[in-house]
Amino acid sequence: MYDYIIVGAAQAGLSMAYELKQLNKKILILDKESEVGASWLRRWDSLKLFTPTEFNNLKGLEFPAKKGHYPNKYEVADYFKKYVAKFNFPLQLNTLVEHIDKKDGIFKLTTDDGDFFAYQVVIATGPFHIPYTPRFSEKIDSDIYQSHSNYYKNPDKLNDGPSLVVGAGDSGYQILDEISEHTNHKVYFAGDTNVSTLPQEIMGKTLWWWFTKLGYLDFSKKSWFGKYISQGKQPIIGTDVKGILKRKNVIPVGKCLNAEENTIVTEKKEINDIENIVWATGYRPNFTWIDGLELDKDGYPIHERGVSNIKGLYFIGLPWLHTRGSATLGGIKKDATYLSEFIQQQKENKAEFA
Repeated sequence: MYDYIIVGAAQAGLSMAYELKQLNKKILILDKESEVGASWLRRWDSLKLFTPTEFNNLKGLEFPAKKGHYPNKYEVADYFKKYVAKFNFPLQLNTLVEHIDKKDGIFKLTTDDGDFFAYQVVIATGPFHIPYTPRFSEKIDSDIYQSHSNYYKNPDKLNDGPSLVVGAGDSGYQILDEISEHTNHKVYFAGDTNVSTLPQEIMGKTLWWWFTKLGYLDFSKKSWFGKYISQGKQPIIGTDVKGILKRKNVIPVGKCLNAEENTIVTEKKEINDIENIVWATGYRPNFTWIDGLELDKDGYPIHERGVSNIKGLYFIGLPWLHTRGSATLGGIKKDATYLSEFIQQQKENKAEFA
């Protein structure tokens, strides 16, 4: 029996483990992966953070790199490993939590390695659960190489020939940049080309320095400005979108509408010469394995700053859990501190009225 079980061993879970350990709670972290940092290591090889070193610190351990450095995925994963080692968190890997239910005040976590029990549970699995690709992708000829951005590694893994990149977020444009720079073949782009962009540095200061000074990361999702920026399109950060789209081998084709074997139908044309498709089309959440949890229309938990409708069940690491900074490596600690203080207050209230 544990006081707390934390599901997920990336930045959200580790931040929460730090706080709960300060409260002298008996905790256990469960993670489905075979190593700490695996969710980062799975991404494409050239992936780097948008945030420089000084904005990536978890509580109690500074990120081990010089100021102004933009860490790659390997450095992030290594930082997590050092964090676990420094604080000696109790951690069990290779353990997939398949179901959670609560009975008589006790949570039962059913896993592929047996059952675990706790008085309270923190879900720190993040928002990126099920890589999404449109249904018509199933109709595409098997000779065409297809990969979601979650599994894409580098251009060397692609077939020789023209490629299609689908998706106009940061991932889509970064992958489009890499593939089109690597090859002389045509690279079709399906997605919005009218996107706003932000540089990584402005007037000699990093974008995140400006965000911090202006309080941009601290607006709550319930404030008028928080509602405005959370409901709008997120800008592309640190990528020269206009420069990429001007390359001779980059061909914007509008939205991707349908497909049939070797033919891809887009808003602007039908394409018949594609050898590769990278779907940078995002993810869908999956919290259906938690019994009794209330979900919103998009499938995310209904909560108040991470406090769910189920007493003793908490969330951390969701986008806009409270502010724009909630999903960032350096911002996660604020949410962890809040939940820790909430938990402590609940304990004090219970003692007062006992």
